[in-house]
Amino acid sequence: MIYLIILLLLLGCMALLDARWKLFLFAHPWAAASVLAIGTAYFLVWDVAAIAAGIFLHRDSHLMTGIMIGPQLPLEEAFFLLFLCYQTMILFTGALHIWHRMGRLRRAGEQS
Repeated sequence: MIYLIILLLLLGCMALLDARWKLFLFAHPWAAASVLAIGTAYFLVWDVAAIAAGIFLHRDSHLMTGIMIGPQLPLEEAFFLLFLCYQTMILFTGALHIWHRMGRLRRAGEQS
């Protein structure tokens, strides 16, 4: 259960960053939610394929809820993949935000 709580806290932190700077979900909610859903689903399918191939195995842990959403696929994996996709988009859109801001500052400096 601790792992799921940590993942939810991290998702909350990403949402706070997003809300403050309007980087992803708070900038374009419908498009961003679609990207998160498609990205998470893609990685879940990837995990299912890896489980079927015998690459991934779930081991019981006292840190997890024990809830399985599929054979060898714990609930926490879905939240981890959602966090991974959200974090990646926050990093990407944050980098774009900084890049554009630096460009504006550079152009303003050249004009003065």
